[in-house]
Amino acid sequence: MSQDLKDKAVAYLHALESRDWKRARALCAETAAVWHNDGKGEQSIEENIEGMEGQVDAIESMRYDITRQLSQRGEVLQQHVVHVATKNGMRGEVHAAVYFRFDDKGLITRIEEYANFIPVGQDS
Repeated sequence: MSQDLKDKAVAYLHALESRDWKRARALCAETAAVWHNDGKGEQSIEENIEGMEGQVDAIESMRYDITRQLSQRGEVLQQHVVHVATKNGMRGEVHAAVYFRFDDKGLITRIEEYANFIPVGQDS
């Protein structure tokens, strides 16, 4: 089961990369919540996906490179780097540690993301 949950966490990220919002949402439970370390508090999965959809026009490409995944029953913790390129030429990386919690059906119920954006070519 733990490999299956790791695969589901990766599938969620791949759906975001390809801007397949419907697929990303389908991997989550109805009551899924998302929290980021940006000080804005918790969001529903709908609010989170709507926020990403609102930013997508500025993004040329986005790619997740997973550097580590750990899992135990119902949970996956991973580190990844998101490589982002915007249409106005900005390049950067988001270094993140992300916690995924799953229900007994294998749907994501909670995402917690601790992230830091680093512009490429500049000091952090």
